[in-house]
Amino acid sequence: MQRFERYSGYKDSGVDWIGEIPEGWRSMRLSSLGNFSKGGGFSKSDLTEQGVSAVLYGDIYTRYDFFVNQAVRKISEKTSLNSVMVHQGDLLLTGSGETAEDIGKCVAYKGSEPAFAGGDVIIFKQKKQDSNYLSYLLNSHHIREEKAKTAKGEIIVHTYGSKLKNIFIPLPPLPEQTAIATFLDKKTTKIDTAIAQKEQMISLLKERKQILIQNAVTKGIDPAAKMKDSGVDWIGEIPVGWDILSNKVLFQESKAGGNDTLPLLSVSLHSGISSGELGEEENIRGKVKIEDKSSYKLVRPHYIAYNMMRAWQGAIGAVAVDGMVSPAYVVAIPNEILINSVYFEFQYRTSSFIQQMNRFSKGITDFRKRLYWNEFKQLNTIVPPLGVQEEIVDFIETQSAKIDTSITLQQQQITKLKEYKSILIDHAVTGKIKVA
Repeated sequence: MQRFERYSGYKDSGVDWIGEIPEGWRSMRLSSLGNFSKGGGFSKSDLTEQGVSAVLYGDIYTRYDFFVNQAVRKISEKTSLNSVMVHQGDLLLTGSGETAEDIGKCVAYKGSEPAFAGGDVIIFKQKKQDSNYLSYLLNSHHIREEKAKTAKGEIIVHTYGSKLKNIFIPLPPLPEQTAIATFLDKKTTKIDTAIAQKEQMISLLKERKQILIQNAVTKGIDPAAKMKDSGVDWIGEIPVGWDILSNKVLFQESKAGGNDTLPLLSVSLHSGISSGELGEEENIRGKVKIEDKSSYKLVRPHYIAYNMMRAWQGAIGAVAVDGMVSPAYVVAIPNEILINSVYFEFQYRTSSFIQQMNRFSKGITDFRKRLYWNEFKQLNTIVPPLGVQEEIVDFIETQSAKIDTSITLQQQQITKLKEYKSILIDHAVTGKIKVA
């Protein structure tokens, strides 16, 4: 922020967290600027393609840092409306959330037509200040902390207009508010564009990694290898010397029980089997785990384990440490003469093999699907010679590490851009820098 000017003179705001503000600015309670009210009177079941315009909690939450440019929902005209009408320039805030940080997220309503607000929305009506400036201010770091102090509740936290109205804010003259908002619009748009470009690069890198793995486990890493028909339509050609075998040849089921000395492992859709004990936040069934481990299953390094209920989503992996897993998992011991378990994990976490597990899973709906052992053992697996499997694993791990390094670099740059954006907004709306 050193390249920005500071104001020529500052004064004490009289509010500890605000500190000094530029001369000519004021510190005021939100209640001095307008009135708070609460949305309500309809629910998601009232939504229809035609009717009265409406803005729901999710429309604010997902558009945090943006403006709502139009009413994004419609509710039935027959709905019994007991809600305050929202007009252009009104501020809409989230009244509840899972954490204190979720509450009070703010957008300025820019719809050309009036709308109604949902029940978890807090409406702040004011006419004399710049709504865009106030939106930036109310989303700034220090104001978020002040809003968080008003939160009440444990599982779901809430705040109310009666609490928010007592928050003090720094307030410049109206022309300066507009100038600050215009400056931030331009700067944050450039930052958001840069972030979007880096997020796109991350998506491309992840896609490249998936293609690399898919090709390696199904076609090998020797581009000169002779190919043959696999005999399975959805697999296509495989290198000569490779086989297609059913899992009943490659694995045997294990139901051996665990014991209290072993860590409870989990399987992730993104990273396979964990290598350590579940944390309290991850283990939503912690009490059951502590009181009764008799039904948990023993796993050893090189075993394969998968979640019966989520195999169709890719919840499968190779075990790296001694441990135990949930009774909802199937544990398979590989035939070590035929298969490298890490190679198997790479293969079964590709999209085509996840689809195979999905086809064999039993259940009417996705949430009821189960991949039982009797179905798992019927699945087809591509099996190169064991030495080739190990070469493929080494290749994938080496190339993936390079791609992961590039992804991490992009993520670090995104974090810095977001930090810069946050600091820029905070400094501009509190007068720490002069931008107009």
